[in-house]
Amino acid sequence: MKYRIAAAILTAALTIAANAQAAETRCGWIENPTPANWWLEDAENTWTIMTQGEDADAVEGMDLIPDISEHDYVSTNGNYGYACACMSVETDGKDRITKILSFRQLKLTKCRADKALKFPG
Repeated sequence: MKYRIAAAILTAALTIAANAQAAETRCGWIENPTPANWWLEDAENTWTIMTQGEDADAVEGMDLIPDISEHDYVSTNGNYGYACACMSVETDGKDRITKILSFRQLKLTKCRADKALKFPG
């Protein structure tokens, strides 16, 4: 009986752990070309954070991204543009960032020097 309870507890713990989202560190070009359109292009993928329209609800943690134009930044459309950043995020495993845990803006030279990154735009 003792072993059955221990096995049940272990199984439950493993199930919970398997379903928990793991934080991923993603570094690359953070792009905000127009209002409410945000994505991150890293060496592996283009990760959508949010888009205008139906998808305009802010992702949890979006408030962790400061005004990127106040640091090393390229303006491409008035107050909109791109920067280099590293983010700790949760994703859907495909192409969407579902939660932002942290954000750190980097110098543009960091992303420009990374041969694995495509130039933004």
